[in-house]
Amino acid sequence: MPVGDILPEIALILTAVAVLLTASFTPHRLQWIGAVLALIGLAVAAALTAGQIGAHRLTFSGTWALDGASTYGRLVILAATAFCVVLTPRWLADDKRHGEYYAILLFSALGALVLAAAADLLELVMGVLLSSVTGYTLAAWHRDWALSVEAGMKYFLVGALANVILLIGVTLMTGMLGGFGFADLAPALAAPGAASPLLLLGVALVVIGLSFKLGAVPAHAWMPDVAEGAPAPAAAFLTVVPKIGAAIALARLVSLVPPDALAIRPVVAVISVATMTLGNLAALWQDDVRRLIGWSSVSQSGYALMAVVVVSLSGGAVSALLAFLTAYAVGNLAAFAVVTHLRGRTDRAHYAGLARTRPVAATVLILAFLSLVGIPPLVGFFGKLTLFLTTIDGGYAWLAAVAVANTVASLFYYLRVVGPMVFEGDDARRPAVLGRWTAVAVLTGGVLTVALGLAAEPGLAAFGAARLLP
Repeated sequence: MPVGDILPEIALILTAVAVLLTASFTPHRLQWIGAVLALIGLAVAAALTAGQIGAHRLTFSGTWALDGASTYGRLVILAATAFCVVLTPRWLADDKRHGEYYAILLFSALGALVLAAAADLLELVMGVLLSSVTGYTLAAWHRDWALSVEAGMKYFLVGALANVILLIGVTLMTGMLGGFGFADLAPALAAPGAASPLLLLGVALVVIGLSFKLGAVPAHAWMPDVAEGAPAPAAAFLTVVPKIGAAIALARLVSLVPPDALAIRPVVAVISVATMTLGNLAALWQDDVRRLIGWSSVSQSGYALMAVVVVSLSGGAVSALLAFLTAYAVGNLAAFAVVTHLRGRTDRAHYAGLARTRPVAATVLILAFLSLVGIPPLVGFFGKLTLFLTTIDGGYAWLAAVAVANTVASLFYYLRVVGPMVFEGDDARRPAVLGRWTAVAVLTGGVLTVALGLAAEPGLAAFGAARLLP
C-alpha cells in the first residue's frame, strides 16, 4: 500500500491542520495568513497530483483509483479551491472566525478529492459525508444573517435525506453483489442472472444519493439557496467543487454496469433532462443574480449527466465530462468572482449601467455568462460541443436535442442581466469593490474563459488520455 499514492491528500490534511493552528494563535489582524498557507498547501498538492499523470492502477486494496479521470479531476478541484481561497480574505476580513474558514474549505476539498478517486462504495460514502458536513458549515458561516442560516439548514436537511438514500442504496448493492470494491462489483454486475429489480433499485438509490452533491434532481433544492445565502466565496466553492468529484464518482459507478444488464442509463438520462429543464425554467425570471447563478448551476448538472449516461457507450464520454466540468468551473467561478468583487451585489437592478461604471467587472461577467451558455470561442462552447457530440455518438441523440433546446432557452435569463448592464443605468453610481484580492480573481476568471477556449483543441487532446478504472 504505497503512501505516495495519496500524498496530495496528505498534503491537504497537513495544510488544514497548520491553518487551524495558525488561526488559533494569531491575532485577528493576521488571520489572512491562513489564505497564504492554504494556497501553498494547494500548490503542493497540485504538484504531487500532477506527478501522478499517466498512472493507471488501483491502490490501497482496490479502494483508490489512480487513473486519468481522478488525476485530471483532482487537479481541477485543487485549482478551483485555490481560486475560492483568493476570493475570501477581504470578504471575511471582519469575521472573528476568519482563519478557521480556510481549514474547513480544505477539508471540504478533500471530500471532493476522495469522491473523484473512490473505487469502493464505502470510500464513496466517506467522500460524500466529508464533503457534506464541511459544506453545511461553509453555507451557514454567517450566523448573524438569516439567509446564510437558512441556506445551511436547507443544505443540511436535503443532505441528510440524500445521504440516507445513498446508504440504503449501498446496502442493497452490497447485499446483492457481496462486496464493496468496484473491481469486485464489475464482474458481479456482468454475470448472467445478476440483474434484478432489487439491484436496480440499489444502484438507482446510489445515483440519487450522488445527485445531491451534483445539485441534480431530485436533491437539487439546496443549490439556489446556498448560492444566494452562503458567503459569496463559499457559494462559488459549493456550486463547483463538490460537483466535480460527484460527477466523476457517478461516471465511475455507471461504467461498472454493462449496457444490457441494468436499465440504469435511462434512469440517469431522465434525471439529466429533468435537471437541465427545471434549472433553466426556474432561472428564467430570477431577479437575484446569485440565485440565478444557483439555478443555472442546477441546469449545468443536467448537462454533465449526459456524459454519465453514455459512459462505456462512447469512447469520448470521460474526456467530454472532464472538459465540460473544467469549462463549467471556469465560467461559474468567474461569475462569482465578479459578484464577490462587487461586495455581494445581487439585485439584478443594481447591475444596471455596470458596463460604464465598472467595465472590467462587467466584461468578465458577460464572458462568464456567455461561456455558460456555450457561445464560441469561449471555453464553455467547446465543453458543451464535445458533450453533445459524445452523447450523440453514444446513441442518445434525443438527449442531445433536449440539451440544445435548453441551452438556447438559457440565453434568455443571462441576457436579462447583461442587457441592463450595457443599455441602462445612465445615472448609475460607481459601485464599491472589495479590493486587490478579488480584482485579481476577476481578471484571472476573464482571461481563463477566453484563453482556455482558444486553447481548447490541444486541451481536449490532453483530456483524451483520461480513462476510468473500476
